[in-house]
Amino acid sequence: MLIGHEPVWREWHAARAGRRMHHAWMLVGREGLGKAAFARAAAIELVAETGVPQPAAEQHPDILWLTPLPANEDEVKKRDDGRPYATKRNISVDQVRAMQRRLVTRPTLGSRRAVIIDAADLLEKGSANALLKSLEEPPQGTFFLLVVHQPGRLLPTLRSRCQVLRFQTLEAADLGRALDAQAPALDPLTREAAIAVGSGSPGAALAFAEQDLGKAWQIMRQIVARGDADMTLRAGLSAIIGQRPDRDRQMAALTAARMVLVDAMGGSHDSAALADAHAALVVLAREAPTYNYDPGLLMLEIGTLLAGVARIRARAS
Repeated sequence: MLIGHEPVWREWHAARAGRRMHHAWMLVGREGLGKAAFARAAAIELVAETGVPQPAAEQHPDILWLTPLPANEDEVKKRDDGRPYATKRNISVDQVRAMQRRLVTRPTLGSRRAVIIDAADLLEKGSANALLKSLEEPPQGTFFLLVVHQPGRLLPTLRSRCQVLRFQTLEAADLGRALDAQAPALDPLTREAAIAVGSGSPGAALAFAEQDLGKAWQIMRQIVARGDADMTLRAGLSAIIGQRPDRDRQMAALTAARMVLVDAMGGSHDSAALADAHAALVVLAREAPTYNYDPGLLMLEIGTLLAGVARIRARAS
């Protein structure tokens, strides 16, 4: 069972125990909470038949997955080799129609079939309209599980045909347990930083931990607390990020800086300065992928924004 999501499981199992279970479900919550993992486990429960051996979810003939396809042939090769690969931006109408052709046949191993769409936010307009037809007239024994990060991006007609399972962010203790289960060998500093930066999301915490930026997070906190008059701390940030960090590493550093400011806002009398610095970091995060900033200059700018907060605090005290 997913750590911290026991209420969602109770709601799901109560629905399954009812006389007639609804055929379409929206799994709603911020990205990284484990909604796709829940969909996988729930789908396995749905299609299981007593006495019938069940393959893994990814190979199960009665569990259909709709996710963005690899971006090109090179990315297809990476996927087939088990390596990380880039995907297209959306789920196409052709994918939805291929799924619908499968639905005219009977399930293979039992009486039920599950369709997982991860994430339904990524459906093209044509894809969403095509899916609507299946939700309006679902085949017997077919259940839809829509992973949704931003419900407002879905057609209202799609939303209206789904029951909602709402996933909440995890408390720090539960987030720590989830992180320990997935990355038990983390050093204490990286673990502490990942919990802080993850802000209740196991996926976000694990992604940050993989970047090994715990020391950078610690330096950012030091800059906000006492400033960086001689720029020594900012130089340390640049050294940690490295000369050629990829986009994920740069974005992780920006996220860490934002979360350091969010944490500092609690109980602070300098909320305006903190909010202004946070807003500037949000703009920087939006621009960084497009403008391809020099990594050293990017870290310098992050450190300067944090140091500015410290200077304002010092003047006010």
